[in-house]
Amino acid sequence: MSTEAKNERAPILRHKWYLYLTEFFSGMSVMAVELGASRLLAPYFSSSQIVWTIIIGTIMIAMALGNYFGGKSADKNPDPDKLYKRILISAVWIAAIPFIGKLVILGVSALLIVTVSTNFLIWAAFIACMIIFVYPLFLLGTVTPSLVKYTTDSLEDNGRTVGTLGAFNTIGSIIGTFAPTFITIPAVGTAVTFLIFSGVLLVLGLVYFISCGRCKIRTAVCAVLFICFCITSTTLGFAFWEKTLAYEGESVYNYLQVKEDESKTALSTNVLFGVQSVYMKNGGLSYLYYDTAMAAPLMSPAGDRSSLLVLGMGTGTYAKQCLNYFPGMTADGVEIDGKITELAHEYFDMAEDMNVVTYDGRAYLNAMKSQRESGGSELKTKYDVIMVDAYQDITIPFQMSSKEFFTLVRDSLNEGGVMVVNMNMRSDTEDGINAYLADTISAVFSEVWTADVGGSTNRELFASNDPGMTKRLAMNLSSINDPELRSLMTDVSAELVHYVPGDRILTDDNAPVEVLGMRVIDDIISKELEVYRKRFMEEGLSGLLN
Repeated sequence: MSTEAKNERAPILRHKWYLYLTEFFSGMSVMAVELGASRLLAPYFSSSQIVWTIIIGTIMIAMALGNYFGGKSADKNPDPDKLYKRILISAVWIAAIPFIGKLVILGVSALLIVTVSTNFLIWAAFIACMIIFVYPLFLLGTVTPSLVKYTTDSLEDNGRTVGTLGAFNTIGSIIGTFAPTFITIPAVGTAVTFLIFSGVLLVLGLVYFISCGRCKIRTAVCAVLFICFCITSTTLGFAFWEKTLAYEGESVYNYLQVKEDESKTALSTNVLFGVQSVYMKNGGLSYLYYDTAMAAPLMSPAGDRSSLLVLGMGTGTYAKQCLNYFPGMTADGVEIDGKITELAHEYFDMAEDMNVVTYDGRAYLNAMKSQRESGGSELKTKYDVIMVDAYQDITIPFQMSSKEFFTLVRDSLNEGGVMVVNMNMRSDTEDGINAYLADTISAVFSEVWTADVGGSTNRELFASNDPGMTKRLAMNLSSINDPELRSLMTDVSAELVHYVPGDRILTDDNAPVEVLGMRVIDDIISKELEVYRKRFMEEGLSGLLN
C-alpha cells in the first residue's frame, strides 16, 4: 500500500504528527504497565529483585515477539487499520488487568500448590506474569516497526524518521516511568493507574477509527468493555476475600493492609506473608518477636533508662512496648514510608509526639555520623539500643545487611550499647540468609547471641562489644515489675545461644540477600504446602477448598 493510498484510507495520517503521538503514548504505556506489574505482583510475591527480573524478562520476551511480528505484518500488509485494532485490543486487555489479573494470580497459585514442590514464588510469579502481561505488551511491541513502515517515505529520510520515532518513544517511556511512581500510584492506586494508561491507548484507537469512519461496531464494543472494566477493576481489592479490613491502600513504597479485631490491630505489607506491626489494645505483650527483643535494653549499661533508636519503625510496636514496660526509656524511630507513620497515628495509637523521621535507615545513620564528625547538635548521634527491623517486603534491604552498615550501627551505639536485629526467616542451613547475617555481624561485634521466637519463624539476634551483656540481662531480671514480662525475659535469658561465626560476610559490593532469602522462603512455603498437597491427595478439590 503506497503512502497516498494509506493517507486516502486514513486521512488523519496525512500529517505524521499522529503517528509520532502513537509512538509516544505506546512507549509511555509500556513503561507504565511494567511499573504497574510490579505493584500488582508485590502484595502476593514481593517486589524483590527476583520478581523484578521476572517482570522485565517477561516484558522483553513480549516486546521482542511483537517487534518481529509487527515488522513482518507491516511488510506483508501495511494497513494502519491493523495496527490501531491491536492498540484497541491492548487497551481493553490492560484495563482488565486490575480485575482479572488478581484472579489469575490466585488461580495460578492454587494450581501450583498441588503441582510444584520447590521455587513456588518464582514459578507462580513467572506464570502469572506470562498470562497477564505477555499478550497486551506483545501487541504494543508491534507499534514501532509498523510505524516505521507508515512514516518512512523514502530511503533518503528514513534515518531521520526512525530517529524521530525513537525519540518520541523514549520521551514517552520516561514519562511512563516517573508518572506512575510519583503521581498516579500514590494518588489513585495501581488499578486506576492501569485504567489511565489503557484509556490513553483506547483514545488513540478511537480517534483513528472515528476519523476514518470505519469499524464502528468494534470501537463501540471496545469502549463499552473499557467502561465495564473501569467499574469492576476499582471494586476488587488485592485481598478481596477479606471482608473485615479496616484499611487497604498503597504508598510509594508498599501495599498496605490494616486488620482490626477486639484485641489487636495489625499491619501487613504483603497479602500472603505475615504481619509487619501489631498494636495490642490492652497495652500488654504482643506474643510476637517484639517481646523477645525487649531483652536488649536489659543488656545495655543504661538498662531500663536506655535511649532507643528503631530502624524500620513501622507503626511503632517495639518502641511503644519498651516505653510502656520501661517508662524511663526514650525512643526515636526511622521509617522510610511516611504513609505507614500516618496509619500508625490513625489506627495504632502512636503518640503524636513520638519522634519518627521519614528517611532511609542507613542514610539516617550516615547523617548521625556526619553530625558527630562536624560537632553538630541537630540529631542525637548515639544510642544505648538500636533495633534493626527494616524490611523490603519479605527480605532485608541489601544496603542494611552489609558489614559496612553494621559498622555504622556499632559506631552509633554508646559504650556497651546493644544492637538487636529481627531476622524474620529462621533457618539453620549453612547457605541461609540468617547464617550470612550472623557471620557479617560477628565481623563487627565481638558478642553475638541469638534467641528463637516460639510459634514463629523469627529469630532475634543481640550484638554488642560488651562481654557482660548476657550477665547484665540475668542480673536485671529481678528489677522487672511486670510478672509476665519477667517470666518471658527469664526464658529468653535461659535460651540465648552464643553464635559461633563463620566466614560468610555480606558487603556493599556483594550482598545477595534476596536470593538467600528466597531459599529460606521456598523452604518454609514447601513445608506449608505439604499440608495442602496431602489434603488434595486424600480429599480431592473439595478438601482443598474447604
